[in-house]
Amino acid sequence: MSAEGHALTSGEYIVHHLTHLSTGKPASLVDFSVVNFDSIAFSTLLGVLGCFLLWRAASKATAGVPGRFQAAVELLFEMVESQAKGIVHNANSRKLVAPLALTVFVWIFLLNAMDLLPVDLLPLVGEHVFGLDHLRVVPTADLSITMGLSVGVLITCLCYNVKIKGVGGWVHELFAAPFGDHWALYPFNFAMQMVEFVAKTVSHGMRLFGNMYAGELIFLLIALLGGAFSLSLGGFALAALHIVAGTVWAIFHILIITLQAFVFMMLTLVYVGQAHDSH
Repeated sequence: MSAEGHALTSGEYIVHHLTHLSTGKPASLVDFSVVNFDSIAFSTLLGVLGCFLLWRAASKATAGVPGRFQAAVELLFEMVESQAKGIVHNANSRKLVAPLALTVFVWIFLLNAMDLLPVDLLPLVGEHVFGLDHLRVVPTADLSITMGLSVGVLITCLCYNVKIKGVGGWVHELFAAPFGDHWALYPFNFAMQMVEFVAKTVSHGMRLFGNMYAGELIFLLIALLGGAFSLSLGGFALAALHIVAGTVWAIFHILIITLQAFVFMMLTLVYVGQAHDSH
């Protein structure tokens, strides 16, 4: 890959791969005028793929001996269902919360799994086939995507707060907990409630983003080892190290992408479960 007719340096290579296909550069950390088209496109496509796979498993399910795909989906469904039962004790709420948690797990797992593709594969296809200057393929390494997911969980929690406790009951809880129902404590209670909502939402999104961004960066550093290949002893050594390091990290990263999807799903269940509890 080259830019402006010359080979990229190591720093330029990494910066190139960490640049989104977007409407421009954000002027600040929070800039709603910038849209990352690559993150939105891959998130949408993988969301549709995840829903299709789950629909396919449900439509082809049989009462007899299940196939491997059906068995895998059933095991995943039972795992999510058991976790939902242990956290959300309202059976009526679980009719929506359990499928939501399953969808969250599958979707985030697929988004994370994009990190296992060769780092230059889709960017090169985008450059030579579609004429795209930049393309990032791991949506969960984009803070706007992970924060968007966590805000979606926050909105779900707020809806359940109102649904379970009523508008009046929830507003009363905002001012009466955690320090006690006394007018002198109302400002402190409300401030603590707001801090709790913000802290849970930010940490929820930042945890996923930080882990996936670090994983993406390590894959780029490993790719640079392969780029240093030459017809020399050192060049062959770097190429061998590239293959070994890439294989080991990819195998280990399978655990990371699965664990991060599971953690995000579990926190979603915990936060929704907390919305059902009264202080």
